Amino acid sequence: MTAVEILTPGPFATVQDLGRPGYAYLGVPRSGAADRGALRLANRLVGNAEGAACIETTLGGLRLRAVGDVVAAVSGAMADVARNGVAYGRNASMPLTDGDELSIGTTTSGLRNYVAIRGGIDIEPTLGSRSTDTLATLGPATLTAGAHLPIGPHDNSWPAIGAAPVDDRLPDVVVLDATDGPRADRVDNLADLFTATWVVNAASNRVGVRLDCRDGAAVRHRSGLSELSSEGIAHGSIQLPPSGQPVIFLADHPVTGGYPVVAVLSARSLDRAGQLAPGNVVRLRRG
Repeated sequence: MTAVEILTPGPFATVQDLGRPGYAYLGVPRSGAADRGALRLANRLVGNAEGAACIETTLGGLRLRAVGDVVAAVSGAMADVARNGVAYGRNASMPLTDGDELSIGTTTSGLRNYVAIRGGIDIEPTLGSRSTDTLATLGPATLTAGAHLPIGPHDNSWPAIGAAPVDDRLPDVVVLDATDGPRADRVDNLADLFTATWVVNAASNRVGVRLDCRDGAAVRHRSGLSELSSEGIAHGSIQLPPSGQPVIFLADHPVTGGYPVVAVLSARSLDRAGQLAPGNVVRLRRG
């Protein structure tokens, strides 16, 4: 059976696809890749359907071995990629024969890489998805050394592209587009959310990106308002706790919450938010 063996998972690695939509009413978020565009690209590079299950890494450090002959591709954050210790490059199809190793170095710009294998990772789906949901604890376990991931069958119905010269470097200041949220009226100075400069807090994860104010006015709740009841939260929502430190909800976000959603990221900015690493500088642009 064709498979890949995880030799070193790096700081944090999971299996992800495009998620499990349609279960929010059961308290289950969609989950899936934090950077969906990067996952789609990796899959196209190996000839998979765009939603096939891949490996999502965090801060690099992954090393795997091919069990049988496979074709792989690495997309996403800037990092050195090698085959058997020899530099190969990102965003390109990489043939691996039985026993060959693929490795990803520490990321230098961005946070997450996606490793696609032709045929996709063929583990048992949960609610229609092979994604690991870190909040709802659904799907496969976080990847550890020694794990074997079976690879599914494939055909040639989806055309592959051999390489994609994409510049994935994050700028010094990452600009995210957002529109006013459903509870924008619960803050006195919403404009300050879009004029302040924010820094990504180290406590960020697949659930959400926490932002600290580097300069500009703090954003505060309006005084005298009654407490909100819990209500639905969408992927990309920017929630404002009483601390005034916004949280951008990513793929594993809760489906409800009691703090006001004061803004919502655009679909295009969602993928970029999924690549934010601690210390990155962020500005929100009002759309």
